[in-house]
Amino acid sequence: MTTSQATIPLDRLGVCSWSLQPRNGAELLGSVTRLGLSRVQLALGPVVQDPEGFGDVVSGLRDAGVVIASGMLEAVGEDYSTLETIKATGGVRPDEHWPATLEHGRRVAKLAGAEGLSLVTLHAGFIPHDREDPARGVVLDRLRTLADVFGEQGVGVGLETGQETAATLLDALGELDHPNVGVNFDPANMILYGMGDPVESLQLLADHVVQIHAKDATPTATPGTWGTEVPLGSGAVDWNRFLEVVATLDGSIDVVIEREAGESREDDILAAKRRLTGA
Repeated sequence: MTTSQATIPLDRLGVCSWSLQPRNGAELLGSVTRLGLSRVQLALGPVVQDPEGFGDVVSGLRDAGVVIASGMLEAVGEDYSTLETIKATGGVRPDEHWPATLEHGRRVAKLAGAEGLSLVTLHAGFIPHDREDPARGVVLDRLRTLADVFGEQGVGVGLETGQETAATLLDALGELDHPNVGVNFDPANMILYGMGDPVESLQLLADHVVQIHAKDATPTATPGTWGTEVPLGSGAVDWNRFLEVVATLDGSIDVVIEREAGESREDDILAAKRRLTGA
């Protein structure tokens, strides 16, 4: 007897622009067209920093019938070389980069608001579990500031999972208590950072999820080091169970394929599309 696989509708499925490594807006549109996807999460940094290459990407995508599901904000100075370097440099936590990250955030928020985007996601940086840790208060204060900046433009903020456990993030969201902040849930990040089971974590954070990243990974065999990102369906994420939980969430929540490793990005994304939609 064959067990049916849980799937999602094609019209809820998109791709992260940075996964395609485009050098300009035309290359991005070409990749999205070849993939047969009609939704994109757009990295907004290149749009504000490289207007020659990406200045018309929003109108170009929309003219082609591609929906910009959300934007992405990358904090200044992030170094993903090791777990230790990203812990020190990730998100809003490092003091030396916070002023530049805030200024970049203001530019991205203004762009997102002008283009009518309803959501921009980012990595907060490692949020300490201990409420008495001074660094936790710093991170939450800075997230509150960014949430206000984006809120002034009518744009929501989604914090990407992985750099802390779901329980810590849930507790931090409660302490943050900001109506403009939700969760961009990435199951692979839970595995890459060794922060818990993706399905159980999604269930715990379900009420706060505003977007899903579809990515897969295998855990590390050496504590304190990265796991390994792999093509969707070949890692440790139980996609049938995961998608069954996704099916219980708000039907307007987008699922966005992310692939940040490998030399065959489009092929891997097409394979992910087939698994996720059952096509």
